[in-house]
Amino acid sequence: MRTKIAAANWKMNLTFQQGKELIDRILTTAPDPGPGNKVVFAVPFPYLRMIGKKVKGLEQFHVAAQNIHHKKSGAYTGEVSAEMVKSMGTEYVVIGHSERREYAHETHEMLAQKVDLALEQGLVPLFCCGEPLEIREAGKQDEFVRKQLEESLFHLNALDLLKLVIAYEPIWAIGTGKTATSQQAQDMHKGIRAVLASKYGKEVADSIPILYGGSVKASNAVELFTQPDVDGGLVGGASLNADEFIAIIHALHS
Repeated sequence: MRTKIAAANWKMNLTFQQGKELIDRILTTAPDPGPGNKVVFAVPFPYLRMIGKKVKGLEQFHVAAQNIHHKKSGAYTGEVSAEMVKSMGTEYVVIGHSERREYAHETHEMLAQKVDLALEQGLVPLFCCGEPLEIREAGKQDEFVRKQLEESLFHLNALDLLKLVIAYEPIWAIGTGKTATSQQAQDMHKGIRAVLASKYGKEVADSIPILYGGSVKASNAVELFTQPDVDGGLVGGASLNADEFIAIIHALHS
């Protein structure tokens, strides 16, 4: 059985106090993600230590950075390294989110470097892939996502690949209120698994959690998470609402 994960991506939202209140409200309800399942909070850099302390000792709850720099260290003012993130007790890191690809112009090569640095530090990369609207409308989403995977991940050996979590983001469904149908999500997740299997074999591909990352909310989480190749969600806006995110955590039982 693959691990199912509800990952909250707060993006650049919430003050420190608001973040503290949100995590307290979520944890106070002690939502049970189900046997072996996990909840990950991807939060802004200034909040990593605070959230890490909140989830310490809670075996199924974890903290993630939203990014790391693609160089190990050096004169990169304003950037944060994998080593820095790890030294704060952080366990996961989001790599290749569509917003980073678009706004920070991150390349496949840069993302491959980030994956390597994360693994070197013992961080779990939560690697994002997915297509924009024009690619989807042209029917080229499969080859687009295949290239993302091949150029950023296929340098890894099977043992390292098994340390990753992958998130599929239909970019056209992020922050738009649109959501891929459960069948569209399943088709893409199945396709991603087929791409991984083409290099690493079916057993490896079937072992990697693949999350759906396009406007997941309480009202569609169960339908999405019951698809055979959907192993949870990378949740944006709904993760900023305690009741919504708690319901999404409960949907992992589906």
